Amino acid sequence: MVAARITVNGKETPLSPAAPHTTVLDLLRERGLTGTKEGCAEGECGACSVLVARPGVNKPTDWVAVNACLVPAAALDGQEIITSEGLATVGEPGTRPTLHPVQEEMAVRGGSQCGYCTPGFICSMASEYYRPDRCAHAEPGADAHADAEHGPNGFDLHSLSGNLCRCTGYRPIRDAAFAVGAPAEDDPLAQRREQSPPAPVATEYTQDGATFLRKDTLAETLQLLRERPDAVVVAGSTDYGVEVNIRSRRAECVVAIDRLPELRELRVASDHIEIGAAVTLTEIERRLDGDVPLLAELFPQFASRLIRNSGTLGGNLGTGSPIGDSPPVLLALEASLLLADADGEREVPLADYFTGYRQSVRRPGELIRAVRIPLPLSPVTAFHKIAKRRFDDISSVAIAFALDIEGGIVRKARIGLGGVAATPIRALSTEAALEGRAWTAETVEAAARVLRGEGTPMSDHRASSVYRSAMLGQSLLKLHAQTNEAVYS
Repeated sequence: MVAARITVNGKETPLSPAAPHTTVLDLLRERGLTGTKEGCAEGECGACSVLVARPGVNKPTDWVAVNACLVPAAALDGQEIITSEGLATVGEPGTRPTLHPVQEEMAVRGGSQCGYCTPGFICSMASEYYRPDRCAHAEPGADAHADAEHGPNGFDLHSLSGNLCRCTGYRPIRDAAFAVGAPAEDDPLAQRREQSPPAPVATEYTQDGATFLRKDTLAETLQLLRERPDAVVVAGSTDYGVEVNIRSRRAECVVAIDRLPELRELRVASDHIEIGAAVTLTEIERRLDGDVPLLAELFPQFASRLIRNSGTLGGNLGTGSPIGDSPPVLLALEASLLLADADGEREVPLADYFTGYRQSVRRPGELIRAVRIPLPLSPVTAFHKIAKRRFDDISSVAIAFALDIEGGIVRKARIGLGGVAATPIRALSTEAALEGRAWTAETVEAAARVLRGEGTPMSDHRASSVYRSAMLGQSLLKLHAQTNEAVYS
């Protein structure tokens, strides 16, 4: 087997002698690429972001920004990354490098002060700069879609979510983002998008008694998990990476599933949508393009773009967290999970999946292969996330609604809740209080009283139990206020 290595800024870099738990951030800094910084070590600040060549949505390759502090270096075996140093064009010895357009705009518009966070901002900005469907215009204001969060050049400021700056202030950074134009025709990174990204490679990297493994197929992976039930399974590593950095977790065996073709499919059939467990949240968002409105409402509130570029539905569900953002939405959508092991596959309704705090019906050696959402979708949907910050925060309470209202009558109601019990739950009593009744203020007020009593909310540093219960009822009142009863009569 070929020795594990990563292509960094066009040059191959061996992983050895780094330990299997070594992050991309630590590997880069150990090799002298110190532009990539560690700020929080848990994917919150973005100072560590780098670009990775990934399968594209609209072109063969997308340049995707990820948190280097969370990704094990071994997970990028055979892959290609660009750091902030690699964006500039280096000329002849003794000459100064030519700045990349995003670096140039950040410099001339005062987007950097102490400079600690700047390389991370630069990489996240470059990822959006190279997004193929970004509309670039020469004249400011030429784009009719320009608003507070989208520039006249099509730049989406949400691409910088997860990048924090404490001293410069965000206005000059926004100004730099809204000033960049389209990549030049001879831009090598723009041209690189027309070629396929590096293919996934089988990896077996062992150092100091620990091993990082990636198999070629799902069948091989499932057989491996049968033989190594103690193995830690990672996809985007947005959860495991925090365990490594903050809690010093050192697993003896890590198995990567993020590039398995069988987990990377997204199919739309006549009666369901099937989303592979290793499709990233950003890929789901862009490939569905609003076709599932409840998911489209969820994604901007799910962590940051940097996290969504790596995180997966399979990982979010696999952790079993009661405050994960996707379970309430998927419960409202009546999703089921396809669980696979070496003996075969079974389908489990998500409502039956969670059995206790971070516990589920998933057996040792079993993986979530895909999430299946039945069609047609309910026409009235909403996702309410109650948190201390509007974006990039952990929810105190999360509520998802999916209602069928015909002739002013609630024919079907599905409500998913997070943050009010040891597991994500369906609000079954509230659903029953709505179904078969008129969608009126009286019905909704009565159902809201029921909803306040769902679950067993606790008090912690995010919110009190009383507040959580109050927000449950208020969310249903808000949904009614946002809908027009006449539309459904």
